Amino acid sequence: ASMLSLLASLSLLSTSVLTDGMMHTSRRQVMLLAPALALLPHASALALPPSQTVEGEVSLYFGAGCFWHVQHQLVLAEQSLLGRAGGTITARTGYAGGTRVASGPSAGPAGAKVCYHNPLGIADYGVLGHAEAVEVSLPRSRVGDFAREYFALFGRKGIRHDPQDRGGEYRSVLGLPGGEASELYAAVAEAARGTPMRLVPGVGDEGDTIGSKTILVYDSEKFPFFPAELYHQFHNDFMGPPYGEAYNNLLATLYKEKKLFTVGCPDMDPATIVEGRVQ
Repeated sequence: ASMLSLLASLSLLSTSVLTDGMMHTSRRQVMLLAPALALLPHASALALPPSQTVEGEVSLYFGAGCFWHVQHQLVLAEQSLLGRAGGTITARTGYAGGTRVASGPSAGPAGAKVCYHNPLGIADYGVLGHAEAVEVSLPRSRVGDFAREYFALFGRKGIRHDPQDRGGEYRSVLGLPGGEASELYAAVAEAARGTPMRLVPGVGDEGDTIGSKTILVYDSEKFPFFPAELYHQFHNDFMGPPYGEAYNNLLATLYKEKKLFTVGCPDMDPATIVEGRVQ
């Protein structure tokens, strides 16, 4: 009886969410209920990840619309520029750029929590002012190379891959330690030369940057990155053909190697990640 009550409550809640005007993109409508049933019981399953950054490397995050596409492109860059594969891939989807967080068990900085849209409204990243982003760890000497890969996502017209997704959650963001004051910023600015994109300081909680050709630059120490749920890692994008089984299976590879973790949000059941694929 309790499960039937939960199903009924979630059904009513999802109907109100999808009809009150808040969810105005197809991806939100599709993904909103994804964690609601089988995933909610696993929100409390949590392990804190060890640092994956090695000496001489730095973590940056990049955002340009949906993080699925950005993650795929950064994985390709890790493979082609750094020769990484399998468990050495570091690109992770997540959230950044907001001034607010929710408290509770999580793998985020200082135990803070940021989650994807969900029917229960738990730590909703849009409400908290965050944007979708992808963090990657790379040698400091290759920051310029990865920045060029990022700027290439906007093409010659300065338009992101999925302009139909609108809202502050999809704004263009770039985070590095120290922001514009970082010693690494010169490499980023140089990579932006000759592109239609303009770098501006980020202050947090901004709206969408669509049409402005601007990228908000954040100090990642003041605006840290919060890793996303397992079900958002190495996911196919809705805008084109699937990325392939080898790419999708990076979820299982990295989870088994304890380099991916649940983050205290409504999520998939980790027990379904078996035999190198998600069942």
